[in-house]
Amino acid sequence: MAIPVEMPKLGNTVEECILAGWKKRKGETVAEGEILADIETDKATFELRSPSGGTLLELFFGEGSLVPVYANVCVIGEPGESVEAFRPAQIAAPAPAAKVAAPAPVLAAAPAGAPPPAAACTEPRQVFLSPRARRFAREHGLAPPSGPGSGPGGRVMEADLRRSYYGSPRISSLARKRLEAGYEIRGAGSGPNHMVLAGDLGEPPARMSKIREMTARRMRESLSSTAQYTLHTSADATGLLAFRNKVKAARRSAAVPDININDAVLFAVVKALVLMPELNAEFIGNKIYRRSRIHLGFACDTDKGLLVPVVRDCERLSMGELAGRVKDLTSRAQEGTLTPDEMSGATFTVSNLGNLGISSFTPIISPPQVAILGVDSIELKPLRRDGRVEFVDHIGLSLTCDHQVIDGAPGARFLKVVREQIENIEAIAELKL
Repeated sequence: MAIPVEMPKLGNTVEECILAGWKKRKGETVAEGEILADIETDKATFELRSPSGGTLLELFFGEGSLVPVYANVCVIGEPGESVEAFRPAQIAAPAPAAKVAAPAPVLAAAPAGAPPPAAACTEPRQVFLSPRARRFAREHGLAPPSGPGSGPGGRVMEADLRRSYYGSPRISSLARKRLEAGYEIRGAGSGPNHMVLAGDLGEPPARMSKIREMTARRMRESLSSTAQYTLHTSADATGLLAFRNKVKAARRSAAVPDININDAVLFAVVKALVLMPELNAEFIGNKIYRRSRIHLGFACDTDKGLLVPVVRDCERLSMGELAGRVKDLTSRAQEGTLTPDEMSGATFTVSNLGNLGISSFTPIISPPQVAILGVDSIELKPLRRDGRVEFVDHIGLSLTCDHQVIDGAPGARFLKVVREQIENIEAIAELKL
């Protein structure tokens, strides 16, 4: 019996996902649990797996399509079984083969210098364009398609438009193939009669991932909707380094949790937020909401881009428990298995670039949060003691606040509290080492 495969709902706030790429093709045999496609939300990339074994009978969406959750994306079954009962309402069935008289250009390029047709980039009743095809048509001023494309259900794909737009005989065959793959023309061709050759093409454009798009948009919105300022200071890291060495030594002979420098700093930040809860807040609709529970986000660099996992209810956790949750979330962020719900709801965020040797930077707030702490590298700094200058290890701290909510003095006081917690880390850790 044929079985439809739905686009899963990957979080309470997720309503649609991008079908980033198919791993299997129509007609191929798949096993239960085998990866069918990669899908993206605005926060992460996930794998769509087969619920059963069988033959991939139909793919309803092309790569790059924005698909609503719970919509059928494909059907698995036995060869010959009908898939029409599972076809999404927005996907037209393929045109019967007998009605296709002969291959024809999907689109015609507008005359040089002429304005784009008034109806450009509109979709006829039974012809659908993929998001990338729609964008390509808009950018190149192309007329509406006159027939079905090569995608599932006759969907017009970007490759269909490129074949039509770059189908001139003044382009070499190799150049035409590269243009269809996404390369761009740099200028007039260098071949006979200005024929465009493969060497006249630039690099192919790289598709920005959904994660990267959302990060870029949120950063722009953050800077345009807040009044951000950054304060810089440093804390004496002598006790922090000594504490880390004691943890490493104690772990050889006792059941002591693995706590690194970053874990200890995060714990110190939580203690500071308990003492100064005004920074554990959100600014929404010109109203300030101070949160009693601390949901700590921490920036995590992955192959897919910046992710911010969230450790919830940190005020209730011991240092060992906090360290364990941070390591678990970091590992799953690297693997791409975090859920959207595990990357939302932070009330305060920490971004640590110290391991990359950064001595000072300006972190950007993630609204509606009102502050973010940047953690810098540990460096030797001169310190005057008893009339003498000594070099002491210090860890840099960079706090960015929204001046609409947090003035400079409260921001400076919070940074002072964080510094004090770090400098007394062994006392607040409550660990027997």
